[in-house]
Amino acid sequence: MKLSPASFLASHELERLAALHSYEILDTEADPVFNDLALLAAFVCGTPMSLVSLLDEDRQWSKAMVGFDARTMPREQTFCDTAIRAVGTTGVFEVPDTINDTRFATNALVTGTPHIRFYAGAPLLTPEGYPLGTLCAFDTIPRALRTDQREALRLLARQVMAHLELRRTRLLLDSERQKLEGVIRLAGRTDGLAPASSRPDIFVKQEQRLLRVPTADLLYVEALGDYVNLHLSRERLTVYGTMKDLETKLPSAEFARVHRKYIVRLDRIVAIEGDTLSLDGGPATGPGRLPLRVSIGSSYKAGLLARLTVI
Repeated sequence: MKLSPASFLASHELERLAALHSYEILDTEADPVFNDLALLAAFVCGTPMSLVSLLDEDRQWSKAMVGFDARTMPREQTFCDTAIRAVGTTGVFEVPDTINDTRFATNALVTGTPHIRFYAGAPLLTPEGYPLGTLCAFDTIPRALRTDQREALRLLARQVMAHLELRRTRLLLDSERQKLEGVIRLAGRTDGLAPASSRPDIFVKQEQRLLRVPTADLLYVEALGDYVNLHLSRERLTVYGTMKDLETKLPSAEFARVHRKYIVRLDRIVAIEGDTLSLDGGPATGPGRLPLRVSIGSSYKAGLLARLTVI
């Protein structure tokens, strides 16, 4: 369904949120492509600040920021929420002077840091017309955009969406590849189950040596910048590497990324409550001790549930 240019959020918010989450972009690491587009928006509009903002159910999260350091803020406090409601699926929302606009004169971002006086935002539109957020530029002094600046901001917003679409396509292709690999592995098993001895081991770098780690003993992986913690049944190893490296090495049918900081073993999940899952730690957990608990990132939750048998 292609949305009309009219305001739509009251009746289409659930569909808009589903579209947003399908991109699996929330709470992901910084990306030079989006950083460059935010920088271009600030340059084109002649402002010291700009954002690539995405509006979740109750918060605004920024994929890229220029001159601004609040990556997450309450949705009701943001200019971008008003922007997508005001312009629907067309145009650029512009506030020449926030002090003279009753919608924003008392906003905490106007009366306090960073003292916004000017705002312009172009909606980030999906192919169906759902606005996921905005590419916006703002300043501490009143101003007005020229027609060419307004058009340039709109075109840059289209480029942001083009890269989001490309990223989503890559994720879908990776997911399909993993499913195919899983089918191929299952087809080669005589009993439908992989014996523990057939599960591959991985080698990880720790200081000046390579260590063999049986993936059957690995409970979950925790990111630490250029290092990761490997949480095994009986010990924890801190080794050099990144989450991206580990994702390509671990058996995709047995492990899943559930947060930008965590990869977990699927068959050790014993419960999911809200945005937290509990893992069976095996012998290391010990009698009477609680299961291990790991956070689930909002953009990963749908994908995780799709991997599990839920009735």
